[in-house]
Amino acid sequence: MADPEPEGVDVEAIRQVIQTADVFVVRFGLVEHRLMVDARLDNEGRPYIKIVPPVSSLEERYRFLQRERPGLSPPEQITVFQWPRSITVLRDIGLWDAIEARMAEVAGEPAARMAREAFREGRRLERADTLALIRGGEGYETLWERDRG
Repeated sequence: MADPEPEGVDVEAIRQVIQTADVFVVRFGLVEHRLMVDARLDNEGRPYIKIVPPVSSLEERYRFLQRERPGLSPPEQITVFQWPRSITVLRDIGLWDAIEARMAEVAGEPAARMAREAFREGRRLERADTLALIRGGEGYETLWERDRG
């Protein structure tokens, strides 16, 4: 059974952003990396969809986008929203399908494939972070350890 929609999250508003915003960023609750989507086409007819590192300010995000997409002018706006659950829940409630459909709409199957690759990378990062959490890895502190004696 799929997880229910996260409480306090306006899923329809998020769907609207996915379908209409030129550039949006998803801040995940479980990993520090973000999903960045730029539906504008570059000079080779490609949009941009990748898991990207966090930045400390909106200005830094604009600079990051300029480095990643040097042939495009800065967007008028970057819409950012918080997703408090896993990337899998984003998929399970249909929002990832909306992202993939938007990519396919703007640039066909190659762009939809880019979206699937971004999803796989997001899941990989979530799994790695979960393992670090369980094992007390970097950024986490172990509350108790098994007696090895």
